[in-house]
Amino acid sequence: VLFIASLAIGPVSWPWRLGSDVGWTIVWELRVPRAALGLLIGGALGLSGAVLQGWLRNPLAEPGVIGISACASFAAVGAFYSGLAAAVSLALPLAGIAGAAVAVGLLAVAVRAGTGTVSLLLIGVAINAIAAALISLVLAWSPNPFAFQEIWLWLAGSIADRDLRYLGIAMPFMIAGAVIVLGAGRWLDALSLGEETARSLGADTKSLGLRLTLGVGLMVGAATSVAGMIGFVGLVAPHLVRAKAGFRPGATMVPAMLVGAALVLAADIFVRLLPTAHELQLGVLTSLVGAPFLVRVIRRSRATWLAA
Repeated sequence: VLFIASLAIGPVSWPWRLGSDVGWTIVWELRVPRAALGLLIGGALGLSGAVLQGWLRNPLAEPGVIGISACASFAAVGAFYSGLAAAVSLALPLAGIAGAAVAVGLLAVAVRAGTGTVSLLLIGVAINAIAAALISLVLAWSPNPFAFQEIWLWLAGSIADRDLRYLGIAMPFMIAGAVIVLGAGRWLDALSLGEETARSLGADTKSLGLRLTLGVGLMVGAATSVAGMIGFVGLVAPHLVRAKAGFRPGATMVPAMLVGAALVLAADIFVRLLPTAHELQLGVLTSLVGAPFLVRVIRRSRATWLAA
């Protein structure tokens, strides 16, 4: 329903009434890529959040926690700074995917070395910190205020003004990543009981870690490469479905994917309807809504710890 609404809602409502040529051009070239990217990116972030919270056994884990989003953002910012994004139209998403691949490679090396989930989380925090510092450095060296504004607006996250080429680049990576992690639901349930228990049940924790790292990296890297940083969707979506779907990570993956898609589509529709001179960035809205939710989750977790 939200996907159809995304096709219909905008400055010109129901554009196909304008005539066969103009109306369908608006729908096909502007709104179909935007709605499809909202569906795919939201689903990828929601699914990634469910996987990470189950794998790391941490209710506060979300796709940006292991450094993939930050590395993808830094590579895209580098494309802006070097002028490559202006010279080559698809340089931005390709650079973002390349940056995500670097983060996935670093994490894969850590997993193959037998790094535990807590240490892996700390490595992700370190990668995030380094990438954020490098992004700040590039912003400080931006050649002019216009370049700074362009970089900042992209980092804030948006799916506006994306065409079918962006959809064609990102979609295969996100679908491949979803297929990789969805097939690991049973072993993810076992891993949620602890690594030793999972091994006793026959799980190869190293191979599983590599599989989950690759799947999440493909989804989050592709999403970040075309939309920038859209935060908190991966954190919120699993919590919204866990009470209904059950507390097994495998059971929450598909519902979290659907809820994540619904959240991004709804947020994108909302920013179009706001009576502002310039459209609010999608990532700003999700952060404004997601940050209070994070505080609620922390307070609930703290109450549980005190009760225990």
